[in-house]
Amino acid sequence: MTASNYSLKVNRDLLDPNFESYRLSLDAIPTYNVELDAAVEEVKLKDSHYTLEHMRAFGMYNYLHLDPWYEDSVLFVDCKGRVLSLTVTLVRPSPREVYRLSDDSERSDDRLCASLSLTSATWAALSDGSGRLYLLRTGKRGDSSHSKWEPLFVEDLGEPFTVLHSVSHIQSAVHIMEVLLLRVQKDPTETKGSGFSVSLEWITVANSAGHGQEKKYEVRKRRVLRGKSVPHYAAVEPKGKGLMVASEKPFAFTHVDGHPVEQPEPEPMEVEKTDPIYFWQQTAKDITVCVRMPEGITKEEVRFRLTANNMIIGVQGFPPLLEGQLFASVDPEASAWIIKNDKSLEVTLQKRSEGPLWSELVMGDRRGQYVSDEQAALIHERLTHLTSEDLNGNGDRDKPPCNSQELEDCDGFPEDSSSLTHFDEASLKPTQVVNLGSHQYLFTVDVDPSEMPCLCLRHDVDALVWQPRPEQPGNMWEHVATFNALGYVQASKRDKKFATCAPNFSYASLCECLRRAFIYRQPSPVETVLFNRKQGRQVGQVAKQQVASLDSDKPILGFRATNERLYILSSSNLFVLKVNNN
Repeated sequence: MTASNYSLKVNRDLLDPNFESYRLSLDAIPTYNVELDAAVEEVKLKDSHYTLEHMRAFGMYNYLHLDPWYEDSVLFVDCKGRVLSLTVTLVRPSPREVYRLSDDSERSDDRLCASLSLTSATWAALSDGSGRLYLLRTGKRGDSSHSKWEPLFVEDLGEPFTVLHSVSHIQSAVHIMEVLLLRVQKDPTETKGSGFSVSLEWITVANSAGHGQEKKYEVRKRRVLRGKSVPHYAAVEPKGKGLMVASEKPFAFTHVDGHPVEQPEPEPMEVEKTDPIYFWQQTAKDITVCVRMPEGITKEEVRFRLTANNMIIGVQGFPPLLEGQLFASVDPEASAWIIKNDKSLEVTLQKRSEGPLWSELVMGDRRGQYVSDEQAALIHERLTHLTSEDLNGNGDRDKPPCNSQELEDCDGFPEDSSSLTHFDEASLKPTQVVNLGSHQYLFTVDVDPSEMPCLCLRHDVDALVWQPRPEQPGNMWEHVATFNALGYVQASKRDKKFATCAPNFSYASLCECLRRAFIYRQPSPVETVLFNRKQGRQVGQVAKQQVASLDSDKPILGFRATNERLYILSSSNLFVLKVNNN
């Protein structure tokens, strides 16, 4: 099975090309402060946890957990090993103990923070941070429930880990739980880098009881993937048929039940790093493509065919150099090509829909290079002294043409090309790969507990929310919501620690390491008529921005949003902010 390259399909109806900006609102945000009787169990990184991957995996851990099955119910673990649940009600809310970790777990130097994943409406997965996994039958949770959680599976699984995700399903009348664990481990083969590698362990636990026997849960299967970067996103499909991972560096399955997985020959999906065979640029109206051709080519030897959705470029009598479906429709009548310098073909394509930017030229073709306007200007500037009529075309020779420190955060690109990959459980191989390129990962959010978690990515200046649909191979990631300009806005928040949004997408929110949270609401109709003098038009909608400042000097450890409320956890307080009314 060869992985196919997949492109995220943006829903243009969810974009707002006329969005201007967020307007600061001074409306007060009602805030309720719950003082904790014991500190949140924050585990600080040890000297041995010195790598960037340790910081990403454990130093930026979100200690607050939102229960997607019971709205406005959050959970966390305190320093006494208590799992505490708080559900907002009309009466004064206070955290309630639902489970207590045994204190016989060894407090080793490598111990991590306790982590929790709510597996279903009646089950949860819990790690004590020292390598022990608990699967707990919670019963129905929420405010009306006062039952304690019951451990039906407890097992030491080796080195310490955190629980990333878990799901529960029934297969042939057998109850099965899939749990995804994250470790950062010393790797003797990693001699050039940090000396550590990242592993994801996907564990299947099943009820192995026979007729008339007591229910007993046992590990049915253990699978290990390895990579060199902590994944931004990792989740198991609802029925356990596959796995999705978004990361800066690729992952691959290495072991199943302790046995090495045969590593296949490199798939042809990764093109060898040769010079690009074409370069392309775009504006809102058109695309310009420059394809390398054999030197001395004549127009009679050029093979060029263009329809509204497909393009073929090549040399007569030879296989096409570039062939396939275009990212979006073009107008063949308004498009043209010319030969330049006897060795390249320059093609101008007229877009059918003015405005939307293309993320690639030909679907799945990665042999070309996109040149942005900034890159083109920079290349032109660097070459000015070679072509300028002025003898001193670059007077400030000592100054570099571009200082990376002068670029804004939002202009930076990751050194490695990030990817979003779907793995098949049966073959353990990737089936679809999305090259995320400049689509910076922003956050993960649970929108519908019966679906996989959504991930939010930056597209140009906006933030787009994508819902995985593993049951739809042709449209495996669906664009379900947009937060206008949030991609650009979040890049300016240098002290940003967490980001999230409401499950109904009514607002997005960012918080800093200390004290402040920013709320960005979707545009809503204005009560009074506003007039835009620059554009000479009335403004019917305004998107509000609000800033909340907490009465605390403690670092923010947890951050979650529901449709009505924002929850912010420090070591000694849980703040509940009323963002929306019913």
